[in-house]
Amino acid sequence: MSRQSHSGARALTRWLAAALLAGPVLCHATNLNFLKDTPITYMRAADRKALNNAAQQALDTKQDGESLEWSNAGTGNPVSITGTVTPQNTTKDGDRTCRTATLVAVAKGQTQSWTPVACKTGNGTWKVLKK
Repeated sequence: MSRQSHSGARALTRWLAAALLAGPVLCHATNLNFLKDTPITYMRAADRKALNNAAQQALDTKQDGESLEWSNAGTGNPVSITGTVTPQNTTKDGDRTCRTATLVAVAKGQTQSWTPVACKTGNGTWKVLKK
């Protein structure tokens, strides 16, 4: 992996980690109990890495609407987590490409999804846009 693509993977991992790590902490707030027992609460660092790797691969290789399946098999987590990453809404402005990615995780019969937008310039790395 090139230094530039490794940097982009780290950026997406940091974004996913921030979004996914917030879940267990938020479950303690009384008005956010709806997050209890959702896939995000079962994810460990290795699971987030598996999801990140799938997102990077999907953004690089899949057409809009085409899904890539992922799972946490081999991460050491006793809770099986599976899902899909589906890029969509690709837009181009000059050499900048942006895509919305629907990330889905399923654990213990519960489904959760996120829809970040990631962009890259030329052959650069995908970076999640902050809202």
